[in-house]
Amino acid sequence: QAAEREPSARAPPLLTDLYQFTMAYAYWRAGRHQEPAVFELFFRDNPFGGGFSLFAGLHDCLLFLRSFRFTDEDVEFLRSVLPPATDPAFFQFLRGLDCSGVTLRSVPEGTVVFPKVCVFQPCLKVCLQPVSAASLVISLVCSNAARFRLAAGPRRKLLEMGLRRAQGPDGGLTASRYTHIGGFDLTSNVQAGFLFGIPVAGTMAHSYVTSFTSLEEVWPQTLVAVSGDPDPVDIISLTKGWLSRVCELLGAEPGKIREGELAAFLSYAISYPQNFLPVIDSYSVGCSGLLNFCAVALALCELGYRPVGVRLDSGDLCRQSVDVRRVFRLCSEHFSISAFDSLIIVGTNNISEQSMAELNKKENQIDVVGVGTHLVTCTKQPSLGCVYKLVEVRGRPRMKISEDPQKSTVPGRKSVYRLLDADGHPFLDLACLAVESPPEAGVSLRCFPLGCDDSPVSVTPAQATCLRQDVFTKGQVRRDRLTT
Repeated sequence: QAAEREPSARAPPLLTDLYQFTMAYAYWRAGRHQEPAVFELFFRDNPFGGGFSLFAGLHDCLLFLRSFRFTDEDVEFLRSVLPPATDPAFFQFLRGLDCSGVTLRSVPEGTVVFPKVCVFQPCLKVCLQPVSAASLVISLVCSNAARFRLAAGPRRKLLEMGLRRAQGPDGGLTASRYTHIGGFDLTSNVQAGFLFGIPVAGTMAHSYVTSFTSLEEVWPQTLVAVSGDPDPVDIISLTKGWLSRVCELLGAEPGKIREGELAAFLSYAISYPQNFLPVIDSYSVGCSGLLNFCAVALALCELGYRPVGVRLDSGDLCRQSVDVRRVFRLCSEHFSISAFDSLIIVGTNNISEQSMAELNKKENQIDVVGVGTHLVTCTKQPSLGCVYKLVEVRGRPRMKISEDPQKSTVPGRKSVYRLLDADGHPFLDLACLAVESPPEAGVSLRCFPLGCDDSPVSVTPAQATCLRQDVFTKGQVRRDRLTT
């Protein structure tokens, strides 16, 4: 329910361009406001130089349509910005306007889609063009997430952590949802977890580590064992003992270990003994961070707890992860602590799609990769370039013929079918007029490549599925059609 309340607050009816209202008034004055019209949303090119996109944003759009209403405050503001000669009766008309007459046909959220093929088709009155609804349909971030997932491979978990770098709070919230659709496993965004049920993850930042300077700042200084022994254990003394043994095992110099870092780790471990996953590169991974982690983690293990792992946030992540895993295995073997075999390593260091792909080419032991800036801001391409065009009025096709042929539109209300081969693999998306007969399995058909001057080709599908379905009719959301 919280997730369903959110879009009406993020995308109120005034979230559109002024010319939508000036055109609506002109339609209304001409008596054309009840004429049925069909629009189509599509994009001209795949983003990032890739071969596909993922469709996302339908859920928010449907909730926006369902709650579409102008308040008295909305109407009074429109009265103040529209020309003074605007007929007052128009504002009364707006006050009673809703989306009960809108029908929306769309591909399911999460569907693979391609350029120039309509993915989103509202049928509405000509005076109402919900650009704000169209703006909610954002496939760019979702497609970017899918590319990160492909680059990472199936083994690694992916954590979205771009809230601080997103374009405003709403950009951060929608990015969390769309990256989850695109293949990310986790998010650091608590609000996204609350609204959308996405698993959330995160422990500490460098500021927590650097805020401590000595072990005297650790409080409380005891921890009760999992066994249920009522006597609390002095975990500081216990950890100091383990630290000496770790330094001896690794031949490390105790004098280079940061006491403040050890204090931070201990303080956090006392608070969350079952969720201990600190960042270990605030100072030096090899000389301090890793040693301090192992000492605290071994103390936790002795008390019956299971530490989670570590986070690396700078330097050569691949090399460091290999070194860290080697130390974990040494501790496991030397101290007979099997929990160290299952510790995870999280890598977060301005990860891009390219650096993600490079991880697979180098030896590394990274289990989870956290991605922020390059994911949610789509640094390789900041805009998908969605196009929202009129294709039919009163049942008659409409076409834009531009000086730029690339901007010309294909007229008429259309249906889209995905054709599959004998192995069940899709090989072609077919766009045809809605009045044309749908493709049939085993029946050859001739089609023309969209946007190309190539000759027609003949194809015979083993199976054909209709991509777009009615998802919104008479003011009601078809919930069974929301996702793939």
